[in-house]
Amino acid sequence: MSHVIDIRHVRKTYRVGGQEIHALNDVNLSIEQGEFVAIMGPSGSGKSTIMNVLGCLDLPDSGEFYLDGYPVLGAKPYELALIRNRKIGFVFQKFHLLSRSTSLANVELPMIYAGMPARERKRRAAEALTHVGLGDRLKNKPNELSGGQQQRVSIARALVNDPVILLADEPTGALDSRTTVEIMDIFQRLNDQGITIVLVTHDAEVAACAKRLIYFRDGRIEKDERITPRRMTAEEVNA
Repeated sequence: MSHVIDIRHVRKTYRVGGQEIHALNDVNLSIEQGEFVAIMGPSGSGKSTIMNVLGCLDLPDSGEFYLDGYPVLGAKPYELALIRNRKIGFVFQKFHLLSRSTSLANVELPMIYAGMPARERKRRAAEALTHVGLGDRLKNKPNELSGGQQQRVSIARALVNDPVILLADEPTGALDSRTTVEIMDIFQRLNDQGITIVLVTHDAEVAACAKRLIYFRDGRIEKDERITPRRMTAEEVNA
């Protein structure tokens, strides 16, 4: 397998009120194509910072970072924007959908930025929505959808440009237990199809759906282990 993510000796320091906070302290991390990785850790452990770095939303102060073989450090802002658009799919806790746009139009957005022709955009957006079980909701706006359906739209939007990696930041944090089960089932099925997924969560039951668990503490990786994924049931998740 090839490495989608290769991070070597990465450091990130913030200054808060004159004090230095070592958000990432000599972190080494490789993620292979087709992995499903869950990242956990207490508040301030570095898990949000590493997610921002992986998503090219923030750059480390030092170290090396290769995304799909591309050296990210030193990239110009417009190059980082291209990487985010074409190589990374983002799913957030808050769905970040345009309230006045249909499901189809929301999923089309990344392809508009990529300069894809309108006919091809609509075809691929409809295909992505069908893939997550919303083939009959193409014309619905966010206020006409449940929270779980809105998250499905955001997953379709994240997938539509065929990214090399899907990054999900607390994707079930705003959902009830039954919907959490449905969303995690989608992630597991996507991973079964070969899509690389990295997910940040505070919920151990959600993390148990992954195939690899990484635990951060004080800016370092404290634990990194392969786990046997399991399917969730609604009764196992706190509402």
